Amino acid sequence: MLLQIYLLNFAHCKRRIMISAAKIKLIHSLSRKKYRIENGLFLAEGPKLVDELSGRFPCTFAAGTAGWMEHHRGFRANQIECVSDAELAKASLLQSPQEVLALFRLPDTTGDIHIAEKELCLALDGVQDPGNLGTIVRIADWFGIEHIFCSTDTADVFNPKAVQATMGAIARVQVHYMHLTGEIAGLPAGVPVYGTFMDGKDIYSTELHKSGIIVMGNEGSGISPEMENLVTERIGIPSFPAGRATSESLNVAVATAITCSEFRRRNAV
Repeated sequence: MLLQIYLLNFAHCKRRIMISAAKIKLIHSLSRKKYRIENGLFLAEGPKLVDELSGRFPCTFAAGTAGWMEHHRGFRANQIECVSDAELAKASLLQSPQEVLALFRLPDTTGDIHIAEKELCLALDGVQDPGNLGTIVRIADWFGIEHIFCSTDTADVFNPKAVQATMGAIARVQVHYMHLTGEIAGLPAGVPVYGTFMDGKDIYSTELHKSGIIVMGNEGSGISPEMENLVTERIGIPSFPAGRATSESLNVAVATAITCSEFRRRNAV
């Protein structure tokens, strides 16, 4: 079905529609990866997020309140329904629904890791928490990193919690899934592969290149032994002051932000 532009008069949205039970069931099913893949869809909620994604992914369905409809008369989707707050709450996965929810087409998540020969990229080795993953995508967007390569056991970036945490950054950052160790092993010898470790060399005194791969590991176990063997530069974020008793480690998203910031500070683009 071709995308349509709805130009109806939604100023007061006098005729509200009830979201069908079948549609609500579909929306709720998208909390599980199996059904996202089966239907080729993912869910996004909230005006800012839906606006950001509408220019990047085809929208198949949107349900919005009268207020949202009034300000989005040219919104593109296969189907748009004007609903009450109560109807939106029935369909929403959020505790506090935010004016609109929308279903978008899943993109192709394959990618060529050789792009790391020319620009700085992130690689995620078994990051499990959808919130952490979404935040990392947002961090990558902030620091101008356009590609993230993920191991197959990394959380799905189209999990609703991950999508919400990206705050729309997923419209600009491409996330790819692959046999990560095999792909990194296939990179030319000159491409730097940075790995973050508790005992790594102080990032503030390490030479950092403009291109290459920065590997971030699992929240609990860090970078896997297989990946560790492929790392060419072991880096770490020191605590301050040296020798002071401190937290055991940093959250992986926080560590990603600090690491990306130092790379960009050193190699301003």
